[in-house]
Amino acid sequence: MVMALLRRWRAHREARVLARRAIPEALWRLTLARLPFLAARPAGDLAELRRLASLFLDQKEFSGAGGLVVDDAIALCIAAQAVLPVLRFGLAPYAGFVGIVVHPDEVVARRETMDDDGIVHEWDEVLAGEAMAGGPVMLSWRDVAESGESADWGYNVVIHEFAHVLDMGDGEADGVPPLASAAEREAWVAVMAPAYERFCAEVDSGAETLLDPYGATGVDEFFAVASESFFVTPKAMRAEHPALYGLLARYYRQDPAVFGGP
Repeated sequence: MVMALLRRWRAHREARVLARRAIPEALWRLTLARLPFLAARPAGDLAELRRLASLFLDQKEFSGAGGLVVDDAIALCIAAQAVLPVLRFGLAPYAGFVGIVVHPDEVVARRETMDDDGIVHEWDEVLAGEAMAGGPVMLSWRDVAESGESADWGYNVVIHEFAHVLDMGDGEADGVPPLASAAEREAWVAVMAPAYERFCAEVDSGAETLLDPYGATGVDEFFAVASESFFVTPKAMRAEHPALYGLLARYYRQDPAVFGGP
């Protein structure tokens, strides 16, 4: 009885949110026109993406940096891509943060690290996006706005950063998102680890790779760039990395290679 009441309360609350955050048809069509890899999805997927995007927009706080004003079109363009990885299991994995900061373009972040001898090294890193534990998620609007075109070469900054959010769901950025059991984690590593090692060897050899070479900087980045390709160049990903593609298909509960696109 209590559970039934709770489900009804949640359904009622969600219905109110969806009514309050209803996405205008013209704005939704504009977003799909910008993002052909989303527009290729079947009607059922698009309806669920639209529903989740409304809920996402209600839960998150967008802020512009560097003079950028985040309007409805910018927020929805980000939201529609952010909810794609969680299309089959909802927004719960994103509950650990609220803020999304959008810059007009890439930003330069000052980094430092201490080596084993206690010497501190500093350098500048150019970022198109960054996901921090507990938030916020930072994104470059220029990179987001070009997501439709950059999909052709497997690049998507929103999917990349939200893959990091999923990865950090268990408190660690280690290329292994939270899984249901130790056995599932072992099976994940059995595919991910050798795929990462092969990829690093290819990058080191100077070979041209489907996945962004940046993925060789760490297994966490490898998971993120593999997730990008999985969603925006799925057929090429399946052809070049069949075992890794299968692993991600089971995790995301999606098979985007069956739809249009590369």
